[in-house]
Amino acid sequence: MKRTCLAVILAAGESTRMKSSMSKVLHPVGGRPMIAHVVDALSRAQIDSVALVVGRDAEAVEKAASRGPGAVSCFTQTERRGTGHAVLAASAAIATGHDDILVVFGDTPLITEGPLLAARQALADGNDVVVIGFQTGNPTGYGRLIVRDGALVAIREQRDASDEEKKITYCNGGLMAINGAKALDLLGRIGNENAKGEYYLTDLVEIVVAAGGKAIAVEAPETELTGCNTRAELAYIEHIWQQRRRHEMMISGVSMIAPETVFLSYDTTIGQDVLIEPNVVFGPGVTVESGAVIHAFSHLEGAHVSAGATVGPYARLRPGAHLGEGAKVGNFCEVKQADIGAGAKVNHLSYIGDAFVGAHTNIGAGTITCNYDGVNKHVTRIGAHAFIGSNSSLVAPVSVGDGALVASGSVITENVPDDAVAFGRARQDIKPGRAKVLRERYQAEKAAKKAKSG
Repeated sequence: MKRTCLAVILAAGESTRMKSSMSKVLHPVGGRPMIAHVVDALSRAQIDSVALVVGRDAEAVEKAASRGPGAVSCFTQTERRGTGHAVLAASAAIATGHDDILVVFGDTPLITEGPLLAARQALADGNDVVVIGFQTGNPTGYGRLIVRDGALVAIREQRDASDEEKKITYCNGGLMAINGAKALDLLGRIGNENAKGEYYLTDLVEIVVAAGGKAIAVEAPETELTGCNTRAELAYIEHIWQQRRRHEMMISGVSMIAPETVFLSYDTTIGQDVLIEPNVVFGPGVTVESGAVIHAFSHLEGAHVSAGATVGPYARLRPGAHLGEGAKVGNFCEVKQADIGAGAKVNHLSYIGDAFVGAHTNIGAGTITCNYDGVNKHVTRIGAHAFIGSNSSLVAPVSVGDGALVASGSVITENVPDDAVAFGRARQDIKPGRAKVLRERYQAEKAAKKAKSG
C-alpha cells in the first residue's frame, strides 16, 4: 500500500472515571503506557505520521507516543466539545495533505493493524468514510451501524434507535478512516445541534451520504475495540492482553504449565523449548533463551537467562542479572546487576549483587555479597571453579580467585588468591559442662522471679 496516511490519536480526555492523578492513556498494559500499544499498531499499519490531540499530562503523553512511525505533532484540545471537535484540533496536520486520515483513540491498546489496514484499503477502493465496527451479543448502549446493500448509511445512537434498529448487533467501534482530500471539508460540516451542543464524529456518515459520497463499515473483533475508562476496564484489558501474548508464545514453542498464572511484559522475549512453571512474573526487559527452565513463583525483570539455565523456584532476578549457559539460581535467591557464569550455581538463600561469578563456581546457601557501604555500591569478583561455603559474607570491593575455597561462615574483607583457602571467622571455643550450669542458673532465676511476683 503506497498511499500516505496521517493518524490522529485522540488522547485529550480528562480520565475522570479512572480516579487517577494521571491521564488514563499513561496507565500501563503489559508494562507500558496503553497509548504506546496504539502507536505500535499504527506503525504496523504503515502510518507515515501521527497527530496527537492532548489535554492533561501533555508532555508525558507525547513522550509515551513518540516511538511510533515518523514525527509526532501535538495539538492541544482546550475545550471538550465532542469527538468531531477533537479531530479538528489537528486540522493543521490534516491540511498538510495525506491520502488517508485514520482517527483512533489512545485508550484502545488491544487494537491490531488488521482492522486499520482494512479501513485504509476501503479508502483506496473509493470510499470516503470507513467506520470500524464490531459484532456483539449485547449491543445495548452502543451506536448501531445501519448498513444497506453493503453501504453504511448512518450510525444510530441507542437513544435514537427504533425498536427494530435496536436489534442490530453490528456496532460502532469509534475508529474511523477518512478520505484525506475531503477530510477538512467533511469535518467542517459537522454541526452541534444536539442536546449537549457537541460535535460528533459519527455525524460524518450521514454527511457523506447526503453529499453523494460513499461510506462503509469494516469489522474488527470486539475485544480489539475495548476502550478504557475505569480501573475495572483496565484490569479486563490487561487480562485480554496477557491471554493474547501467552498464546503467541505457546504457539512459538514455549511451554507453560499453567499459562493463566504467568504474566508477561510488552518486550518479554522467550525462546523455544523454554519451560515456565506456574506463578511467574516477567517485568520489562527480560530475555530467556531456548531450553531454560523458570520454576514456580519466580520474578524476573531486566534480566538475561541464557540457554539451558535454571531459575527458581521462588527466585528473583533484578535488573542487570545475567545468567550464563547452564547456570542455576535456585530457591529464595536474589541476583541484581551480576553476571553468573556458565554452569555456576547459586542454589539457595543467597543474595548476589554487583558481582561477577565465574564459570562452574558454587555459591553456598546463605552467601551474600555486601555491595553497599551506605553511600556507594562496590563490586565483588569471584573466579571460575571457586567454592564459596555456606553463610559467607563477601565485603566488596573484594575478589576471590579461580579455584579458591572460602570456608563456611566466613566474612571475607581481603582478596583471595587463585586456589587459596580463606577462613574469615573466629576460632571455635568449647566449654565442657557449661550448658548445664547456665540452664540451672536460668531456671533458678525464673523460679525466684515467679515466687516474688506471686
